[in-house]
Amino acid sequence: MNFRYTNLETCQSATGLVVVIDVIRAFTNAAFAFSRGAKEIYPVSTVEEALKFKTEVPNSLACGEVGGIPPEGFDFGNSPTQTKTLDLSGCVIVQRTGAGTQGIVRSIHADVMLAASLVIANATVTHIRTLRPDYVTFVITGQLSDDRGDEDLACAEYFEALLRGQEPDPAPYIDRVYKSRDALFHLDPNLPEFPASDLDYCTKIDAFDFVMPVTKENGRPAIRTLKP
Repeated sequence: MNFRYTNLETCQSATGLVVVIDVIRAFTNAAFAFSRGAKEIYPVSTVEEALKFKTEVPNSLACGEVGGIPPEGFDFGNSPTQTKTLDLSGCVIVQRTGAGTQGIVRSIHADVMLAASLVIANATVTHIRTLRPDYVTFVITGQLSDDRGDEDLACAEYFEALLRGQEPDPAPYIDRVYKSRDALFHLDPNLPEFPASDLDYCTKIDAFDFVMPVTKENGRPAIRTLKP
């Protein structure tokens, strides 16, 4: 098995099995939403798309962020601290974020796609093994020119180590999440909209035993859960 790494600028060319990673916080939050009973999650690129979806689809909720903050009209944000308290039983969710959902929408040539974060690490790796791909492409959605995104890169490298049959110590990877650029918002007590507890949830490796495959539904990408 071979491995490739890409980001939001280059993921359009990714083919084969594509794993779109967002640790802080989109696909951690998505996993928590599923754990609270959400039926399916539709990732979109813009706030306008999310609000339009919400008006068109019964029993749907909009979640996500712009600049880390939920936009007006959204039902909840991108914080697993908040999401873990919600009852989302049977809900359809439309999600818009600045990194994670963009990676899904832009990876237009993927043959098979998974949304992933550390909280579903083992399930994701187990599922990838069953697919037996020749190569895996990781989309590091937080990777920007200003050195942001190391939390997503750490997650991808952890996955790669597991897929290579290694038994990596998770501690250094978790440490990289806490030391990443985006973690700084959560370590600032003057920014209550970025709770420090989110980092604890984002680094709870294998909190859930499902994988999050992305399929197309009526031309839209949709995330559901699958137990490998």
